[in-house]
Amino acid sequence: MKLVTIKKDSKNVLGVKVEEGIIDLELALAKNPNEQVLTDVMEVIKGGKTALQTIQAYVENIPSEFVVNENDIEWGPCVTAPNKIICVGLNYRKHADETNAPYPEVPILFNKFNNTLTAHKANIAVPKVTEKLDYEVELGVVIGEKAKYVSEEDALRHVFGYCTVNDLSARDLQMKTPQWLLGKTCDDFSPVGPYLVSADEIADPQNLNLKTIVNGEVRQNSNTSDMIFTVAEIVSYISQHMTLEPGDLILTGTPEGVVLGYPEDKQVYIQPGDEVTVEIEKLGTLTNVFVEEESVESPTSQLESTTN
Repeated sequence: MKLVTIKKDSKNVLGVKVEEGIIDLELALAKNPNEQVLTDVMEVIKGGKTALQTIQAYVENIPSEFVVNENDIEWGPCVTAPNKIICVGLNYRKHADETNAPYPEVPILFNKFNNTLTAHKANIAVPKVTEKLDYEVELGVVIGEKAKYVSEEDALRHVFGYCTVNDLSARDLQMKTPQWLLGKTCDDFSPVGPYLVSADEIADPQNLNLKTIVNGEVRQNSNTSDMIFTVAEIVSYISQHMTLEPGDLILTGTPEGVVLGYPEDKQVYIQPGDEVTVEIEKLGTLTNVFVEEESVESPTSQLESTTN
C-alpha cells in the first residue's frame, strides 16, 4: 500500500494512492464512517499490518467521488513526526570513491531533526548561510516495530515501509567542523515522499534503482546494491545502541554523482530557480523547486522600528 499525506488548512490528512489517483480518507469517512480506520500516518505506522489491512478493506469499496487527482492536492511529508531521524554517511562504494574516502568499517551515523521535513512539490529556500547546497537521493526506511538488539536476520521484520528522500547538504557548513550536523539540519533539508510504501511491496530493498535529476540533467543514477551496509545491517547495528521506535526514519546514504564528487572547477551547487527530482524504483518521484530565502526581520529590529 502507498500512503500519502495531504495538507489541508494547516493539518495533515491521510490519503491512499490507488490507480485512479489519491483516496482522501477524510472525505470518505465523513460520509462512510468507520471508527477502525486510522487517519494519522504515525498511528497507522504504530498499528502495523492490522491498521493497513483495515484501510485496505475500507478503500476497496470506496466510490470514485472520494478519489482526487494528485495534481490537485497539497502534499505533506509522507512521515510527519518521526521520533528520530538517523542518517548513514558514506554508505555507497562509488560515492566513497568519488570523495576519496575510505570505506567505513561500521556505519557512520548522524542525525537530523523534524524541522528538516518537507514534502513533494514544496518550494525550498536556499539558506543565506550556504553557497554549496548539494542534493543526495536516499532510500528512507521507516521503522514499524520497536527494535532493540535485533539480529540482521530479523531486522527487516521491524520495517514498516520505505520512501524516497533527498538528504540536502550544505557542504561548506558540513565541513566547518568534524561534526556534520550543521550542514544537514537547515530548515526543509529532508523532503520525503511522495509515498510511504509498505514493506510488503518491496521484495528486496537492496535492488532498487535510484536517480537524481537537476533541471532535466541526470546527476545520480545507481542501485541500492552498491550499499556498503545493507538495510538489515543498518537497522540491526543502530538497534544495538538505541531503541528504534515505530515511525523512526533512517536515511541509508547516497550514491555517486553528488556535486561534492565533481572536480572543483565543475562543481555547480543548487541555486534559486533550480528544480531537483529524486526518484527510487517502486517508491515514487519527489520534486522540489529551490527559491531565494526571504529576509526575516529580527524581533529586535521590529521593536526598534516600532519605537522610532
